[in-house]
Amino acid sequence: MNVDNLSPAQREAMLASIELELSRRKIDSMYPDTGPLRRELYPKHMEFFKAGATYRERCAMAANRVGKTEGMGGYETALHLTGRYPDWWEGRRFDRPVRFWAAGKTNETTRDIVQNKLFGPVVGSGTSKCFSGTGLVYADCIERVGWKQGVTDLADTVYVKHVSGKFSELGLKSYQQGRGSFEGTERDGIWLDEEPPLEVYSECLIRTATTNGIVYITFTPLEGTTGTVMMFLEGEQEAKEEPLCLQ
Repeated sequence: MNVDNLSPAQREAMLASIELELSRRKIDSMYPDTGPLRRELYPKHMEFFKAGATYRERCAMAANRVGKTEGMGGYETALHLTGRYPDWWEGRRFDRPVRFWAAGKTNETTRDIVQNKLFGPVVGSGTSKCFSGTGLVYADCIERVGWKQGVTDLADTVYVKHVSGKFSELGLKSYQQGRGSFEGTERDGIWLDEEPPLEVYSECLIRTATTNGIVYITFTPLEGTTGTVMMFLEGEQEAKEEPLCLQ
């Protein structure tokens, strides 16, 4: 196509289309070999990912605004759902579609933070409601969404196209639903964004036990030395045994 032959309006439309496509492949811009976002500038992130190949339980406990949610928990979850691991990936790999949960403190924070980071904002309404696809999961991999009743624009289950051609399943939950909502089926992995109550975390370990699955938390310890925080800190002090906590 000869761009010189396009009208200003056509050029503007083409540019908008290109920008939209790039925004729908956000994950490809993260952790490249070179440039201002190159991997070597994020040693803690790389350590967190690599530890997944060894540790079933992981925790990224750090200050706000250091990239825990998007750059660690969200990034890894998107890779597991799609199976599209980068060549440099040294962490846990699944060679098949997975069944995952992702959870936040409340329904609202799960929707506004966890869901938004993974899939982008909700657009449309009624039967045409869907995700914009500008999150970490490729837009063309978001196959089907089941919406949660009683909470505006919060998904209950999202089916994501896996590189195998089959589909991964992600359930969205919140700690405010209580331990009971985390009971039931086994899971390959669970991402918990922000500190969970100890009883919720314990239930997540049970859900992933029979699959040798993984549980990872990304949070800032705003509530002090809680039972969850101490469990990780004490585990870190005892000869690097499970669970692993990166700070």
